[in-house]
Amino acid sequence: MIRDVAPRDAWQALSIEPRAQLCDVRTDAEWTFVGLPDLTPVGKQVLLLPWQTYPAMTVNADFAAQLRDAGLVPEDPIYFICRSGARSRAAAMAAREAGFLHVYNVADGFEGGLDAEGHRGQLAGWKADGLPWRQR
Repeated sequence: MIRDVAPRDAWQALSIEPRAQLCDVRTDAEWTFVGLPDLTPVGKQVLLLPWQTYPAMTVNADFAAQLRDAGLVPEDPIYFICRSGARSRAAAMAAREAGFLHVYNVADGFEGGLDAEGHRGQLAGWKADGLPWRQR
């Protein structure tokens, strides 16, 4: 079972746990045009590792190996984030299956769900919670 963690709780963990890592599993286009979490206030960098490859959106078969190549070890707490929480949940499940012990899904992701006007980023998620973010 993968535990959902509120964006503010993920931020708190990233702030106090030295080995905690935020892994953004969205696509390069999303990082570039929508923005990404900014961890510089806590002295860290977001690990940018797509769960699916654009444009076909096929699952990244090397995902677990790329987590290890990034220097993560099974004991590290890893918080996975995507647009709304679906891809990040799948990525967290894959990481768990690959032996990573402490994996979490950031609930509502970076932008959250759609509002009544069909826009994201206003109701829930990292941006809506007022957490640090930047354009790439």
